[in-house]
Amino acid sequence: MSSRKTGSGTLDKGLQVLEAVEKASHPVTIQELAAETGIQRLAVYRLLETLEERGYVRRSGDKRYRATSRRRKIRIGYAAPLTGNTFREDVAASLRHAAAEAGIDSFLLHNEQDDNTTLMANAQLLIDARVDVAIFFQPVESLGHMIADRLFSTGIRFITVERPIQGGVYFGANNYQAGKLAGQALGVFARDHWDSRFDRLILIEGMQTSTNVHARQAGALVGLRDIAGDVLETSVIHLHGTPGRETTRAAMSTLLAGMPPHTRLLVSGFNDLSAIGALEALRDAGRENEAAIVGHNAMHEGRDEIRKPGSAFFASVAYFPERYCDKLVKLAGALVNGDQVAPAAYTDHVVIYRSNVDRLYPGEA
Repeated sequence: MSSRKTGSGTLDKGLQVLEAVEKASHPVTIQELAAETGIQRLAVYRLLETLEERGYVRRSGDKRYRATSRRRKIRIGYAAPLTGNTFREDVAASLRHAAAEAGIDSFLLHNEQDDNTTLMANAQLLIDARVDVAIFFQPVESLGHMIADRLFSTGIRFITVERPIQGGVYFGANNYQAGKLAGQALGVFARDHWDSRFDRLILIEGMQTSTNVHARQAGALVGLRDIAGDVLETSVIHLHGTPGRETTRAAMSTLLAGMPPHTRLLVSGFNDLSAIGALEALRDAGRENEAAIVGHNAMHEGRDEIRKPGSAFFASVAYFPERYCDKLVKLAGALVNGDQVAPAAYTDHVVIYRSNVDRLYPGEA
């Protein structure tokens, strides 16, 4: 007599039915399964409905059931601004491609940048769609706790890209280390071109700067000090810009109007568009030769500018968004499988210069 105890719970019964279907030498009926398992026919029918919905069994036209050759595909949901700049577009395209290559269903939802209402609605849509893993790109930090609570209550694991949220796995830049790379690049420029003598370090930030920008610009100051030695706080200017170029262009123009000519400026943009906005203001004032600018993300716009001979925008820290989603999909798979994962997974960081941009991004010039 077997010592195995047969449980009475729904899960145990569902597994009994699934095992009976898998072991059968031919497609089986509900009546055959009821006789084999000892479970009432109505219960077998309901269990088969669930197993079919989840992709474990398939029903033929004659109402017989057979096991599928594979289990239900993993489904990941992605809520993000899908358009608006090339970085976002590259991440979305990368996710679609990586998921398709891995045989994973992807469910992409668009929300405008920092749109609270749409973000919360999209989070609920991902819950309703019963995704296995939810992914959020730069979620509004003030809503993070509410999103995390909703997902936790439904058992859905989630990943946050570029902005961390408590309870989720973070993926994206190591912003402090990326900032250090930008600061070191500025320091090397000042050393090689200005004998390490410069007048101001301009850190482009924002009125409501997120933690990733704070980390990035804190790292830039440390990186510059690694190369140039002590940098007095009185020589650091915190310029309020935005992720777009026009606001930063206007702020930089106002700053330059009150600054004497021939002032040597090191400029760290928190992304490429803010860096380009600062560059345009310098060009408007005829003062581009007084500055050295580093951006972040190495977007198409930034790479195009770096290629221009004599541009003050000479470097950008690349994050390779087109490569994000191979890693994101693997991370999502690990979460579904119950594997232990680190609380943060970082993308690669490389400083893009005129000397290496064509090697890393060939065929664009």
